[in-house]
Amino acid sequence: MKTADKKKLSLLEPRLVRRAVRDAFLKLDPRVQIKNPVMLVVFISAIWLSLIVLMDLIRGGFSSFNFQIAVWLWFTVLFSNFATAIAEGRGKAQAETLRAMRKDTMARRLSGKTEQRVSAAELKAGDLVVCEAGDVIPGDGDVVEGIASVDESAITGESAPVVRESGGDRSAVTGGTRVLSDRIVVRITAAAGNSFLDRMISMVEGAKRQITPNEQALSILLLSLTVIFIFAVATLKGFSIYSEHASGSNSFATIPVLLSLIVCLIPTTIGGLLSAIGISGMDRMLRKNVLALSGKAVEAAGDIDVLLLDKTGTITLGNRMATAFLPVSGVPVDRLADAAQLASFSDETPEGRSIVVLAKDKYQLRGRELPPGTRFLAFSAKTRISGVDLPEQAGKPGRSVRKGAIEAVHDFVVSAGGKFPEELRALSAEVARAGATPLAVCDGPDALGLIVLKDVVKGGIRERFAELRRMGIRTVMITGDNPLTAASIAAEAGVDDFLAEAAPEVKLARIREEQAGGHLVAMIGDGTNDAPALAQSDVGVAMNTGTQAAREAGNMVDLDSNPTKLIEVVETGKQLLMTRGALTTFSIANDVSKYFAILPAMFAGLYAASGSSGPLSGLNLMRLHSPESAVLSAVIFNALIIVALIPLALRGVRYRPLGASAILRKNLLIYGLGGLAIPFLAIKLIDLLLAAMGLVR
Repeated sequence: MKTADKKKLSLLEPRLVRRAVRDAFLKLDPRVQIKNPVMLVVFISAIWLSLIVLMDLIRGGFSSFNFQIAVWLWFTVLFSNFATAIAEGRGKAQAETLRAMRKDTMARRLSGKTEQRVSAAELKAGDLVVCEAGDVIPGDGDVVEGIASVDESAITGESAPVVRESGGDRSAVTGGTRVLSDRIVVRITAAAGNSFLDRMISMVEGAKRQITPNEQALSILLLSLTVIFIFAVATLKGFSIYSEHASGSNSFATIPVLLSLIVCLIPTTIGGLLSAIGISGMDRMLRKNVLALSGKAVEAAGDIDVLLLDKTGTITLGNRMATAFLPVSGVPVDRLADAAQLASFSDETPEGRSIVVLAKDKYQLRGRELPPGTRFLAFSAKTRISGVDLPEQAGKPGRSVRKGAIEAVHDFVVSAGGKFPEELRALSAEVARAGATPLAVCDGPDALGLIVLKDVVKGGIRERFAELRRMGIRTVMITGDNPLTAASIAAEAGVDDFLAEAAPEVKLARIREEQAGGHLVAMIGDGTNDAPALAQSDVGVAMNTGTQAAREAGNMVDLDSNPTKLIEVVETGKQLLMTRGALTTFSIANDVSKYFAILPAMFAGLYAASGSSGPLSGLNLMRLHSPESAVLSAVIFNALIIVALIPLALRGVRYRPLGASAILRKNLLIYGLGGLAIPFLAIKLIDLLLAAMGLVR
């Protein structure tokens, strides 16, 4: 899915709103309503009250008050359905974009050495297919032969092609992507209907979304509160009968009023928005180009307290860069920089280019021309040395400049008749202890000094880790480096711990150890050797460029294949939990105002609504127009607040890197006090409007 397609969907786009309005009515199906116990109570109350209004009409009577209550109860149900439908609609719009690019392509299936053209739908796991430049890859699989450039923009949104080749961690290909060059043979790993693209469509549509454990726990809490309030309201009928006999007047505790009280007291606000919050959490994850294969994974990301991060590409830039030139005694640093740059002119690696740039920027060595006959020596794993041979020119003798591993340069110096200084060995050991890589440089028999190569820690990563620490998340760096180098980089990056010389079994053992201690662990990986650790992790993020085994093992897939995305995944999960907690706090708090609106109105026989004294006159804090106005105002507010909070449920509360106790205090302060104050003002305003419009007595 292209990034542009995802970003242009506004929060309440008219096209999505129209579809959501239609779906809100379709969700009035009892089979849908029964999945949400809180809203099921509202649904039943609306039906019950509608029957009362209908019976009144049949008997020749009509109550405008009962009719308005019934209408607003239906609106409450519809608004809840609308919140869920608008969240699902955003996913469906994204799924349509994905579905539009899924085509029934023809595949070139291999049978022995012959090719057979078949429909992609006929392919089975294990089939071998040939793909050449211009072909659409017919299904998910692994490259078993060849190398090719592949356009994956339809999946990742990135226009730059990627290389896919056999035998490594870059062998996985996705159905629907296009080969741009060369020829590859792909072994199909997923049958039609079970491809990565199919799973993406299914997940973003929400068709397979299951209620997560946290949602289940919250639903049980909301159901418990609902049952308690139902029993509490049921007992009020007996109190109302008593008040009638005691005061000699009629009570206002009719069935419609009791139903209104139940609906207003049960947590309908969070009950109506709970599903939308969960769906929008997965939607926000997808907008970050991360496919969450389950809602449980998004929730778990919010509860993570241990983060395992690969050093290369996540904490560091992944390419060693030249950071300094260290000459031996008696050698000017300018001479060392000159020789290092000469030896690196033909080196196209990131390390080689960084040496040229460092000499140019720091020592103004630029605009150089090499004489004809110059011969470059390329680096090889066998010789571990590279450089340049300059011919004799204008009476100056030729030069053989080399750079490379300490031992390789030592052998070259000795063979040229020179002496390798022990000072250089000591300097090399010191650089290694600091977590950097030393490269020796020589000019013929003269050893000049060292180039310091360092895997540079990403800018701002230390601050990100500090934010995670404030959230109560411990970071662990995983690296294949020796413990000395690992400790140096860990200290510079600001991680809490590190795991050096980490083989796959070591990673797995560390994850199990953390989980045994009661921690939730997240990690990211791309290779087949990462699959066991990804499967064991509570949140395993597989990179889309990785192997099929890794993508199957993880419960999230990063379509951008950006190792630092794990931090954003955790932040998105935290935002989901913060949003749910904030709206739950607001929902429970705003029940107080509705209590003070409806309960005094029910026992109007014991006090005068106009303000005269009575046993319950102290509860009439808002001085509402009449008992009817009080009940109707509370019911209307109860419905409208769901609509008002839909944008917040979809967008999520603003994320801040805070600990659990700080988040709780913030929720109580903003959403708790807000949930107490806002309803009082809103209900009073609605009461004034109803009275001014003559809709109540």
